[in-house]
Amino acid sequence: MSQSNRIDGGLVNRNLPLKFTFNGKVMQGFEGDTLASALLANGQRLVARSFKYHRPRGIFSAGSEEPNAMVQLRRGAAQEPNTRATVAELFNGLEATSQNHRGSLEYDLMAVTDLFSRFLSAGFYYKTFMWPAAFWEKIYEPAIRASAGLGKLSMEADPDIYDHGFLHCDVLVIGAGPAGLSAALAAGRSGAQVILADEDFVTGGRLNAESYEIDGLAAAKWAQNACDELNAMDNVRLMTRTTVYGAFDHGTYGALERMTDHLPSAKGKPRQVLWRIYSKAAILCAGATERSIAFANNDRPGIMLAGAVRTYVNRYGVAPGKKVAVLTNNDDGLRTAEDLRAKGVDVVGVYDTRAGQSIIDTKGRKGLEWIVEPGGIRREVDCLAVSGGWSPNVHLTCHQRGRPTWRNDIAAFVPGGDLPPGMVVAGAANGTMTLAAGMAEGRKTANDVIKTLGFTPSRKAAAQAKDEASAITPCWQITGSTARAWVDLQNDVTTKDIKQSHAEGFRSVEHLKRYTTLGMATDQGKTANVLGLAILADAAGKSIPDTGTTIFRPPYTPVPIGALAGRARGKDFRPYRLTPSHKWAKEQGAEFVEVGNWLRAQWFPREGETTWRQSVDREVQMTRNSVGICDVTTLGKIDIQGRDAAAFLNKIYSNAFLKLPVGKVRYGLMLREDGICYDDGTTARLAENHFVMTTTTANAVTVFRNMEFARQCLWPDMDVHLISATDGWAQFAVAGPNSRALLQKIVDDTDLSNEAFPFMACAELTVCGGTPARLFRISFSGEMAFEIAVPARYGDSMIRALMAAGKEFDAVPYGTEALGVMRIEKGHAAGNELNGQTTAQNLGLGMMVSKKKDSIGSKLSEREMMNQPDDLRLVGFKPVQTGDMLDAGAHFITAGDTPSMQSDQGWMTSVAYSPTLGHSIGLGFLKSGSDRMGEVIRAYDPVRGKDTQVQVCSPHFYDPDGGRQRG
Repeated sequence: MSQSNRIDGGLVNRNLPLKFTFNGKVMQGFEGDTLASALLANGQRLVARSFKYHRPRGIFSAGSEEPNAMVQLRRGAAQEPNTRATVAELFNGLEATSQNHRGSLEYDLMAVTDLFSRFLSAGFYYKTFMWPAAFWEKIYEPAIRASAGLGKLSMEADPDIYDHGFLHCDVLVIGAGPAGLSAALAAGRSGAQVILADEDFVTGGRLNAESYEIDGLAAAKWAQNACDELNAMDNVRLMTRTTVYGAFDHGTYGALERMTDHLPSAKGKPRQVLWRIYSKAAILCAGATERSIAFANNDRPGIMLAGAVRTYVNRYGVAPGKKVAVLTNNDDGLRTAEDLRAKGVDVVGVYDTRAGQSIIDTKGRKGLEWIVEPGGIRREVDCLAVSGGWSPNVHLTCHQRGRPTWRNDIAAFVPGGDLPPGMVVAGAANGTMTLAAGMAEGRKTANDVIKTLGFTPSRKAAAQAKDEASAITPCWQITGSTARAWVDLQNDVTTKDIKQSHAEGFRSVEHLKRYTTLGMATDQGKTANVLGLAILADAAGKSIPDTGTTIFRPPYTPVPIGALAGRARGKDFRPYRLTPSHKWAKEQGAEFVEVGNWLRAQWFPREGETTWRQSVDREVQMTRNSVGICDVTTLGKIDIQGRDAAAFLNKIYSNAFLKLPVGKVRYGLMLREDGICYDDGTTARLAENHFVMTTTTANAVTVFRNMEFARQCLWPDMDVHLISATDGWAQFAVAGPNSRALLQKIVDDTDLSNEAFPFMACAELTVCGGTPARLFRISFSGEMAFEIAVPARYGDSMIRALMAAGKEFDAVPYGTEALGVMRIEKGHAAGNELNGQTTAQNLGLGMMVSKKKDSIGSKLSEREMMNQPDDLRLVGFKPVQTGDMLDAGAHFITAGDTPSMQSDQGWMTSVAYSPTLGHSIGLGFLKSGSDRMGEVIRAYDPVRGKDTQVQVCSPHFYDPDGGRQRG
């Protein structure tokens, strides 16, 4: 635990040492270290293996752009794979292990793949695994799956807690570097509500890694003072450890805050919070990312970005090597050499490509030992700092299809003009690469933004700083060796791969990415993309802007699935809703089923019943013989009121509703804009300007949203108001020949005779001595039936009152299975038939699309191809052999035809065993079905290996004339 590479200085707290382990070896760091800085302090250079060839990999950068140092943290259920060591804060007792190797890290058995690299070049998977085809399932796919991935899941439930939150602000400042701090100070001093978010655990960005001075103070000290001032402002929220990962519509941003990742234990607190931030304006100050230069064997542990070397020296007090060389094509790289010398680190050579100096190769298998100059001259080094220039972090500017543009003076892409609405960019992210200019731009940009929001800028003087030298002459690759030169270090993409992609015709940047996997690693090409594009441009003989660039999509850095889910885990992932009669049904021993968001009683088993069919058959028969009761609260209920309510419904439904009398209910059909049916239901007119609509359970939300859209956008001048009342009313179907007699005992002073309350009547009334209720005489069972609704708080009492009143009639509760059987027996279309591809004609409801009025979808429903005489029609089917069971999904084939797509005549949508008829029955769509009654065809089901003869019949198996429901 000597920390052999620790040097003086830095921002770590040397009074608080921390112990941690890496691959079981005990090491020591300090508070303020990252795992990467602590590993380097302990002389650990080899930390990982590359994905494809399992080559040795060391720490390459100092931030979230890290492509190499991917490790697993913790153990057991809390194990976290694919964590970047460069952003993992050190804490006492941290356990880290390397990943993506078989055997030890030092002796990875999979490194043998590097010996076969000439056979595994770009696109080899497209070429190699195509033949023979029979090998794919048994050999190729298992081998690929076994080798794929980097880290390993624990396969245990994540014990941590994640949460979601919502924040609002006038100005969101993304990034707390010099430009971001300047912008946040300006915005905060104006009185605007400001959120400053930064992915680091210390504010300041590059200020903590440099030897700058601002206002006569060390840059890191100025950053701390700025942070203290911001924290003292009530109108500013400073969020460290927070990555703004996505720019979405209307000024909304996604942000991940790591609340307790830096602690040994979360102690019941959320580990991470996923924030949705609503901003009036956003200032992107995300800085820039350094890139490398391609040359032979430039991937060895010990070869690092020059800015990262500077970070470890200045911020963490760590020398990444004892003998360091610098390779650069710009002035910033020279600053690394200056800072190293100032800290007493031996700089053995500085190679500036602008002066014709270069490095053509390196030596050292598991860590850098030598660099090779032109002419074969060797120089002993253990760290090489490389700077190929800096690329502005334009990622968030692209999240709404914005495209960056090329600037020759900085040899990098900068944000284009098509930014997400409300976003402006400042500092290095905008291509302003020097300190004073970046800070000034951050302050000016913030002042411009807050003026547009109605705030007055503060007159406090701007901070004073100097601009550093920043000239660059691009150098993308150095030749002179036949060895491979690396571009994407995690995915093992080389310059040869990129040139091969171009030679084989994959010349678009999008094709290059997919053919070579360039930029498809966990770092999303932050250090590799621009370098790869430059090499492609050189191969094509074009300029970089002419070659083009890919754009980015969220997330900026990986977001854990647990954070996306928040507390929505297990049953909370999709919580179900309970019907008002749930407690009572549970007391009766009901079996429950999830129906959409609801938990509904499926059937009510009784003593002696050993199968579900026995229970369902009994419920159907008892209902048809006397009376049954079913909770139908889950049906969507929409309350519609207003002077134009009837006219509005006339436009929503395909059939007429304008002249529906008060006190009446009508069955209605809804079409999508393209003329396809998507929901059916009933609507009751309780008063001249008051309607209550029911929808299917599955489409309750969709129908309400579509109606709200129509109300607000299509016909905003109509006087009509909607509210979802599904949760407000408990509703029960009372069906069977004794349903009237049962309800007559419940309702107060209301005549339910056929003359006074006929089929399709409705009324507002009271029940049980004054409880408000609504009664509808409608039936989906084929029996005389009613639906009675009471305020939801009376639902439990209502089911008990109904069962008590029905005791003398041997009333039976029935569940969703019996409900389904009776609706199929009656031939009612439901979700299986309203599947998003059927028309009114298919359903046999063509007469319900009125030709006398306009309605949503009515015109497009008249298209020729939707009205063919031989089109599919909904019909019934019964097995020729009554003992055969039918299956939904079977396809209809004409007797004698060979089953094929060409001979397919339709399919079975719904099936049930009918205890009323004593055999299986089904509904389905058949070509020219209504003209084929009595024909015997095949219900062919290759999945289940069945081929059943069925007879085409009316879909109305039970009481086809409707005499029973009219009572």
